[in-house]
Amino acid sequence: MLSITSLWIPFTLVAAAGQVARNAMQRSLTAKLGTWGATNIRFLFGFPFSLVFLTAVLLATGDHLSWPSAAFWPWLLLGALSQIIGTGLMLLAMTDRSFVVTTAYLKTEAIQTAIFAFIFLGDPLSVAKLVAILIATIGVVITALRPGGEKSFAELRPTVTGLVAAAAFALSAVGFRGAIIAVDGVSFVTAASTTLVWGLFVQTAILTVYLLARAPDILRGILSLWRPSMLAGFVGAFASQFWFLAFALTAAANVRTLALIEVLFAQGVSYYSFKQPVSLREICGIGLIVAGVALLIAV
Repeated sequence: MLSITSLWIPFTLVAAAGQVARNAMQRSLTAKLGTWGATNIRFLFGFPFSLVFLTAVLLATGDHLSWPSAAFWPWLLLGALSQIIGTGLMLLAMTDRSFVVTTAYLKTEAIQTAIFAFIFLGDPLSVAKLVAILIATIGVVITALRPGGEKSFAELRPTVTGLVAAAAFALSAVGFRGAIIAVDGVSFVTAASTTLVWGLFVQTAILTVYLLARAPDILRGILSLWRPSMLAGFVGAFASQFWFLAFALTAAANVRTLALIEVLFAQGVSYYSFKQPVSLREICGIGLIVAGVALLIAV
């Protein structure tokens, strides 16, 4: 029987599957709405569902909410702003490379989370962890480089974009984990749900105001596509709910490392939905990324 603490494992697996589905939905809307329009979908249409989730949690647990402490807000802003940047860069990278390869770039997030933890929190990096990082990094390079391809900055752009997006997501995971921990006096489920509501509220407000000021036509386009946007928003909020539940139970690096299973989910989506084949070289590179992050878990 699973203990409460070990529930972060199934929570993470559910979140990873939901995130692949949401990414695929957002990717299909990017051509119509642009990068930031598609990015805002997960926040604008996810926020109402997060309120529903929180209401259900409060009714089930009997917890009573209070105004978050001062320590909560810096962590929340770090998580919310980093996630906006990461999502936009992720969608931009997906327009340049295949869905599964972009997901492989994003999975360096687990490695970067471990590095950020070492830099900002002083968490030790053993020799075994350094070897794991090296193996996964080699996997990213093998996946990204195209033999015989044009050696130009344009060729490297999607690789750099994907890696920077992963860094933003790593900072986001650290920020949201810090915010969840700062919610006192309630169950871990309520702390996670509360953080999700505030996070989506901040993200929705920022991107909606930006689009109103800079691209109101895109915002009108989002509203006109409310049916597919509503579904993407629900799936996004559902996935985020489980990410936050996992963050409430264990370190962010553990969650994002196990989330590597998303690469396998993405392969299925890429092949069956987008008809994008994966080369043997890319499979080998992704295999090294999997091996590197698996070693990171083991040590």
